[in-house]
Amino acid sequence: MTDPTAPFSRVKIRSGAVVFCGEDVALIRRDRPTGSHYTAPGGNVRPGEDIHEALHRELAEELQLDLDDATPPELCWIQDQMVVRPGPTPPPRKIHLIFRCHITPEVRQRLATVEYDNLPDGGHELGVIEWVNYRKTATLPLFPLIGPALTALPTPGSPTANAWLPPITDNNYIWK
Repeated sequence: MTDPTAPFSRVKIRSGAVVFCGEDVALIRRDRPTGSHYTAPGGNVRPGEDIHEALHRELAEELQLDLDDATPPELCWIQDQMVVRPGPTPPPRKIHLIFRCHITPEVRQRLATVEYDNLPDGGHELGVIEWVNYRKTATLPLFPLIGPALTALPTPGSPTANAWLPPITDNNYIWK
């Protein structure tokens, strides 16, 4: 039997998306005392929730994007995460499913410009929605670590070379 107090004894699934508008992608920037970092919109799949339902919910919550206003989400990358992080609970292993979809400039104008993430103490952490040229994502502190794979795309709609991305570990990521 697995020890629930051991690191990585629980598995969480995160459904996220790279939302393209032309050559720009929507990223959420969070500014902290240790520096700014970026995340692709998305979040944990809730117990009993379908992965696509989670993606719809998260994009609606974070970007105010109705996926009916975008191209159908395409699964592009899968990334395994086992990173030690601060806090009283043991870190989970997390499987990131990263989809891609495209929107028009008209849809982009209607989307959120900020996002508030709920904190365990009941507060909120501000995230700023930034639109960044996808070719510049490899140089950003972007989590999950999809920047190099994203930058390698010849065009925003190009097929992905390999869905399996290198795992996120304590050797290539420091929790901030």
